[in-house]
Amino acid sequence: MHILAVDDDEPVRELLESYLASEGYRVTTAPDTAAAKKALESDSVDLVVCDLRLPDGDGLGLVRQIRTESHIPVIILSSKDQDVDRIVGLELGADDYLTKPFNPRELLARIKAVLRRVSGEGRPPRSPDDLRAVVQFANWELDLTAQRLRSQDGREVELTKAEFGLLAAFVKRPQRVLTRDQLLDLTRADGAEVFDRSIDVLILRLRRKIEANPKEPRIIKTERGAGYVFDAKVKTV
Repeated sequence: MHILAVDDDEPVRELLESYLASEGYRVTTAPDTAAAKKALESDSVDLVVCDLRLPDGDGLGLVRQIRTESHIPVIILSSKDQDVDRIVGLELGADDYLTKPFNPRELLARIKAVLRRVSGEGRPPRSPDDLRAVVQFANWELDLTAQRLRSQDGREVELTKAEFGLLAAFVKRPQRVLTRDQLLDLTRADGAEVFDRSIDVLILRLRRKIEANPKEPRIIKTERGAGYVFDAKVKTV
C-alpha cells in the first residue's frame, strides 16, 4: 500500500515516513500542495494523509481536488481542532480527521480502518437477497450492491462511502425514527467510518443530493429531540 503524507512540517513528515514504513507501507512525502499534486499524477496512491495548513494553499483545496478527481481516501491530520474545521473537512469528502499532536499508533489504526472500508475487507458476506437488492424511493433508484444512486431520468449521483452507508441504513428501515446513536451503529456495521459529529453533516449532504428542496426535506425528516426518519415508500425491484 502506498501512502502520500502531505505536511509542511519536516519532523512530522520524517515521523510519518519512518513509522509507516516500519509498518510495511510505501510512503511518499510532500511539503506542499504542488509536490502533492505531482506525486498524485506520477504514481498510484492508495491513501493520502494531509495537513490543512500548507505554504502554497489551503489543504482543504487539495482535499476537494482529490475527491473531485478520484476515490482515493483522505485522512486530514491538522492542528486545527475546531468543530467547524472537522465538519468542513468531512463535508468535502475526507474519510477521517485527526488533530495534532497525535499518536502514530492511533493514526495507523485509522489508516487501517479506512483502507479496510475502501477494500471491503471485514464485511460480512452478503446474502443472495442483498446481491439482488435494488430499491426505489421517491424519484430515485439505489443499487445496494453497486452502491449507485440514480434519478428517475437516469442521472447518476455520486455518493461517498459514508453517504451510501447512511442512505442504505435509511432505505432498509423506512418510516422508523432512528436516533443518532442508532445511525452511527448501523453505518459502522456496514463498513463506513462515521463519527458522532458527522451524522448531521452527512444528513445535510444527502438532503442536498436527493431532496427537491433541502431546506424543506420530504424524504429525510428531522424528529426533534428524537432523531431522523426516512419518510418515503421504499420498493425493492
